[in-house]
Amino acid sequence: MKDETIEYFREFLTSRLQELLNRADHTVTGMTHQKENFPDPTDRASLESDRNFMLRIRDRENKLIKKIKKALDRIEDGTFGICESCGEDISIERLKARPVTTLCIECKTRQEAMEKALGL
Repeated sequence: MKDETIEYFREFLTSRLQELLNRADHTVTGMTHQKENFPDPTDRASLESDRNFMLRIRDRENKLIKKIKKALDRIEDGTFGICESCGEDISIERLKARPVTTLCIECKTRQEAMEKALGL
């Protein structure tokens, strides 16, 4: 992979990581400083539902943060863009669609077919 392509992904992943970390900080700050007292149980239930939804989103983002950090590590050690299964290059189009991927499209398709066959 060309140096300018690697640099593009490094910058993209770094900016995405920073964005997610800032959002996580904002969520923690917002949840610790809220002092709601709702006399209506329906309002309270709505608030709890919204909080649970927000926490599920942040949990998914936390998982993405870990994947981004691993992708940045792969950039540093020179293995970014190489399929972990077959060792072939992952297409630029696939990396643009999912820069944290570790499998080429063929290996990912095989993996998903196997999971489907096993009922996972």
